[in-house]
Order: sequence, then C-alpha cells, then structure tokens
Amino acid sequence: MSIGVSSPQSIDATLDLLSRGGYIADRALATSLFLSIAMKRPLFLEGEAGVGKTEIAKVLAATLGRQLLRLQCYEGLDISAAVYEWNYPRQMMAIRLAEAAGEGRRHELARDIYGAEFLIKRPLLNALEGSAGMAPVLLIDELDRTDEPFEAFLLEVLSDFQITIPELGTIKAAAPPLVVVTSNRTREIHDALKRRCLYHWVDYPSAERERAIVKAKVPGVGESLGGQVVSFVQMLRGLELFKPPGIAETLDWAQALMVLNARELTVSNVDDTLGVVLKYQDDIARVRGDVAARGVATARSAA
Repeated sequence: MSIGVSSPQSIDATLDLLSRGGYIADRALATSLFLSIAMKRPLFLEGEAGVGKTEIAKVLAATLGRQLLRLQCYEGLDISAAVYEWNYPRQMMAIRLAEAAGEGRRHELARDIYGAEFLIKRPLLNALEGSAGMAPVLLIDELDRTDEPFEAFLLEVLSDFQITIPELGTIKAAAPPLVVVTSNRTREIHDALKRRCLYHWVDYPSAERERAIVKAKVPGVGESLGGQVVSFVQMLRGLELFKPPGIAETLDWAQALMVLNARELTVSNVDDTLGVVLKYQDDIARVRGDVAARGVATARSAA
C-alpha cells in the first residue's frame, strides 16, 4: 500500500482528488463525497449499472493511498463470508494435539480454542482494524443483491463502526474506514440502513461530461470519433431499451472502435459492434438498421 495522503479539506479539493484519479465528477457528487469523509459517515451511492459507482471507491483508495477492501454482495451472502469465520480444521488439529498432551493441556485449550489466532477475517472485520490515519476504503458493492437479514446485520457496522463476535466480544474501529455502499436499485434498500448513510444518486452524465470522461479514459480515440460515440450513446439512452448503456459501455465501445482503426462512425461499424455497447439481443435488434443509421447521421453532424 502506498503512503497515505491527507483527506480533502474542501469540495474543490475533492473534485481535484477525483480528477487526479481520472474520475470526472460533478459538483454534487464531490459535495456528497467530501461530506462523507468530513462527517465520517458512509456514502450510499445508487444508480443504474455502469454509471461509475464502484469506480468512485477505487479512485478514492488510489488517490488517498489507502487499502481498498471490497465486499462483493450476492444472494445468500452471510456473516462467514463477509465478517469472519472460525478456522475449524486448525481448531480440530489443536484439539487433537491437546488430547495427546494430556489433561492439563485440554483444560488450557478449552479457554483458548476461540482465540484470535483461530479467526479467519473477512472484509468487514479487516476494515475495522485499520490503523489511525490509514483506515482503509471499504466498498460494499451491489448491496441490493443481498437479502434483508444481511442488511440488518450491517446496521451496527455502519452506525458504530463495530462488530460483535459472541466468543470475543465487540471489536470497534480505532479509525473509522471510509465506507462506500453501492446499489443498482434492483430492489429497495431499507430506510434504517439509508438513515446511517449520506445518499447520492449517480445519474448518467451529460454529453459534455461524458466527452470529458472519454477523453480522460481513452485519450487515443480522437476528438471527432469520441464526440460521435458520446452523441450516439446519448441517443441510445433516450430510447426505451431494456438496458441503456452506461459509461462503462461508452468507454468499451470507444476502445473497440480504436482497435478496428475506425476514424468515424458508419452504419456498418455500428451494426458490427452493437454487442459492445448493448447487452440484450432485443435491444440490438431494435437499434440495428434504420435507428443506427439515424443515430450515425445525427452523431456525425453533431461532432
């Protein structure tokens, strides 16, 4: 882990911090992030998939020189995968050795079998053990994929930055981690959890900001082609698609067109590469052909 730097002391400094990490943010997002850091409150980011929520935590960790601890959520996620579990094979080995050593060792082991040396730490527990001034960035990614019981468990972590382990007691963070929670809003997150966080909706970027993002992330694409890609993607988001493209798809498409040595959008190269920017066949079928032709004409005239 690199040497940590001080946290930003203003909204402008937060914008600059994100910019240094290649993240082009608007002022509202920078304000939410600055307040989250200054107030030591988790930041809950909600928005469509691919709009850059996860990237915020990555950039924050990289620019501040903090360790990034990521808890990727999924259906059925439980405490053993998220917080801790006991190393049962090692405990059993210790028990066997104690039995071989005799009665005295068995009594001693009965007190120590649930000691810290037998504990396997997972992301949430590791996040609470960061040293003062170097607390990690904790990313709880796609919380909406988990179920409500796991949400309820998180309340203690997000409000008091502590975890209770029955055999060991309560473990509290010496320095609260910087917490970013993301959700793609496939289901509603309970109000009790949201109340413990600052909230920000991460929307699709404006055309101007998306062009700046493409320029920063795919500098070799060129001003003209980059502008055409952004214009076409912005048009796609105005259609009633099953899954409109996010920023991630915009960047992938720009890179794909570079690989193909494209200098501008054409109906042919758009039809051939729609699978980069759209991920459902019904969406691709709707756009291919006439819609693509109109989008190409609009994008080329706009650029």
